[in-house]
Amino acid sequence: MPEDSPKDGSSSNILQSNTTRRLLDAASENAVGFSDGKSSWADAIFTQAQSFFDEENGSAYANEEIISIGRLALQSFLQANVTGPRLDWDPEDLFYPRLGSSLVTKESLQSHLRLYLNVDGESVYRLLPYIELFAFSKHLLNLPFLEQSNDLLRWRLRANTWHQRLLSEITASLQNDIYRDIQLLREDVSAEVLIERANIHILHGQDVKARNDLERATRQRHFKYALTGRMGKRTQFQVKELSQLVVLAKTNTDFERNEDDLASNRTNGSVPSAVQLNDDTLLEGILFRSTAEQTDTLVADEDLPASLASLNPAEQPILGPLDSAILLSTASSIISTSPQDELTREQTVPYADRVITGGSSNWQVYTQALLVRSRIEGYRSRTAERGVLQLQALVDQVIADTASSNAAIEQETTNSDRDPTSTFLPRPNAAESAPAHERLRYIHVLATPPRWKLEAELADRWVSLGALRTALEIYERLQMWAEVALCWAANDREDKAKSIIRQQLYNQEDSGSPETSDSFNLEKQVLPADAPRLFCILGDLEKSETLYERAWEVSNRRYARAQRSLGKWFLAKGDFTNADRAYEQSLTINPQNQGTWFALGCVRLQLEAWQAAADAFSRAIQIDDKDAESWSNLAIALLKLSDSAGQEMASEERQKRARESFVALKQAAILKRDSFRIWQNLLSIAIKIEPPPYSDIIVAQTRLIDLLGAKEGEQCVDVAVMEALLADLIRMDQGTNSASESATNESAPRKGLEKMFIDLVQKKITPLITSSRRLWLLTAKLAIHLQKPQAALTAYEKAWRSQLNKPGWDSAVGKESRALWEDVAESTIDLIDAYESLGEQKREAGMGEGELVAKDWRFKARSAARSVLARAKDSREDEEGYELLSAKLKKLKAG
Repeated sequence: MPEDSPKDGSSSNILQSNTTRRLLDAASENAVGFSDGKSSWADAIFTQAQSFFDEENGSAYANEEIISIGRLALQSFLQANVTGPRLDWDPEDLFYPRLGSSLVTKESLQSHLRLYLNVDGESVYRLLPYIELFAFSKHLLNLPFLEQSNDLLRWRLRANTWHQRLLSEITASLQNDIYRDIQLLREDVSAEVLIERANIHILHGQDVKARNDLERATRQRHFKYALTGRMGKRTQFQVKELSQLVVLAKTNTDFERNEDDLASNRTNGSVPSAVQLNDDTLLEGILFRSTAEQTDTLVADEDLPASLASLNPAEQPILGPLDSAILLSTASSIISTSPQDELTREQTVPYADRVITGGSSNWQVYTQALLVRSRIEGYRSRTAERGVLQLQALVDQVIADTASSNAAIEQETTNSDRDPTSTFLPRPNAAESAPAHERLRYIHVLATPPRWKLEAELADRWVSLGALRTALEIYERLQMWAEVALCWAANDREDKAKSIIRQQLYNQEDSGSPETSDSFNLEKQVLPADAPRLFCILGDLEKSETLYERAWEVSNRRYARAQRSLGKWFLAKGDFTNADRAYEQSLTINPQNQGTWFALGCVRLQLEAWQAAADAFSRAIQIDDKDAESWSNLAIALLKLSDSAGQEMASEERQKRARESFVALKQAAILKRDSFRIWQNLLSIAIKIEPPPYSDIIVAQTRLIDLLGAKEGEQCVDVAVMEALLADLIRMDQGTNSASESATNESAPRKGLEKMFIDLVQKKITPLITSSRRLWLLTAKLAIHLQKPQAALTAYEKAWRSQLNKPGWDSAVGKESRALWEDVAESTIDLIDAYESLGEQKREAGMGEGELVAKDWRFKARSAARSVLARAKDSREDEEGYELLSAKLKKLKAG
């Protein structure tokens, strides 16, 4: 494969070759109709490229020539917009001197190319510098008649991936093209390809696939690293050393010698400057104990490879660029999965720190490490300032390095108060720079954002710190009007936000300034390329269904977000039928949007369309199998589908549905262990399965007690399920005891299950019981099963007292009072029977072992009966319970 960028700066020469001139001259001569979005420019290039290809008989030379032009155009675009340094030639000289038609201007061509690059209603940045270079590259690398070599596939994949990154949202059309080429490249599994592919997966939210590719790249390079612990100090006033997270990593020396990862990329060793923390509490870096003194780690040394265990965490060797990229991509994958999780961020910082503290042989790799760390640090109060200042430094670096290459931005911001080429921090000196080939060498495995996205990220960070004015200055200078409006709206200035959006979409009726007038009426004849997004934002602000519909129309029915917004609109109104229709239409455009499938499933649950709901949640899970709510709702849909089938569904089919629902809920519980509702649903479904999954039932009930026990007490115990489980366990034990000796081995699992149930009742449920007679009876029956008569009788006594202490049972008024009386009468009869059956048994092991459980059981039984009958004589004398209890008392007296 050819190198990514010539080291001698010859890209301008290659791009000005005869072949390039032939392609662009034809485009200039046929460049008409730009304003209405016709593809005459691209069509002309296609025709000339086809002609050139045919003239050369489809030779390897013709194929390579076109690929080289497309490749170098893409690299020049990335140099001008992502990495720097500034181009030493002006790409406009390549395109505009040959525009022969007087009808064609630079502005009309750029406007046309913005429409050309519009995908599914998503547009590129309106001031995209040197859009011509990217459009030219994208078009050449996607020509259908080129030979499908790995070289072409890799560069086409890169061009389409960068196209996706230039849009405001992920589009299904480009995603399909990208993953098509990934499939075609499946035989090319070099480490670099795997890391590139991992970053593509991260971009599309496919984090499991990303981690798999990164693991494969790690194995292929024999790269050793581990997130472990080492004793050290993190703060200036820390006296006692604690275990600190650190990534130990070492590049394989064979790769260091045999590949160009290190040697060929060691230029002047320059890297961008890292901003110091300067905190009055936190140290600049962790102060580790020396390796010889390390005794305690989070991961024991014997579990680490010897090459890592011997490393000094404070003085680790430099890593190869690809190995650094693996660590940084791993961190990015974790961040994208759980960006708000404090524990996750703590575990992610060491990956970036390892690259920064160990240094890097590549300028762009080190830049990416600083960027990743600044993103992580932005969430912590102690490091937020350093995080934003580091991001500011990186922005200033790229502004300084691409200033002359970003003329489109600079020329459009003449009214800005700030000089677009000025920097917040001091300009980097020459020692903090690197040549283009070094910066571009690993750009595709790093996925560094383009300049304007980096600046927008900085603005967003300033918003989070409350620096609204600074953020607005950045957004306005970049003319990101949607972000300007959203910024105002987030600060309770919706009037200002609406006015800004309307300026982009409508003509103003009077001469009032935008600051004071919101008088816009007629829609502009030529709408901006991002009009669909602007209409949707305005629809959110004005709560207007019409504006969402307009966004859908102006995008030629391709802007999926417009239908998603309509779906939310109808859902909020309770119009589930129209919400279903809107979400379906959105998914016809972007079927890879997991959130939309989930929303559609929820709508269908409301419509009681159980099969359709199950299908929607299944699709959501296919896209993101880590979404606990989708798994949980899938289980609900499957169970409802079974319940709604009526008697015509065979019992085998019902059981199949119940098991499918149970499996889905188990997965949801694994992913979201703190959701008590999921555990409750799991418990209720598990009992319907034949045979019941006893161990899962016990685990679910245990987890519910852990989550709700302190707050709800005994109410969090599903008594009916526990009673059924105990009954089954007793039956199983009786069956085992009466079975032949051949069943002895089969009883072992039941003993283990029995122990789990005993621990649950004795250690978890019993401490919660306060007034539940059924729970005391549960413990009593378990004690009898375990041949503990003393414990059983004690439980029966507590069950009786729990009913006796409830007020109102001895009153003659109300149905509730009668129900209470019936419980008291029944509980008293149970207690008398327990005295009779257990009183003369021998106590279990412990205090008083061998003695009778209750010598005076007859006296206690008579006393219990008399006390209840005395209190109920005036109100319950004529009721059945009273008569039964009286008969019991007479029998006791006669005995």
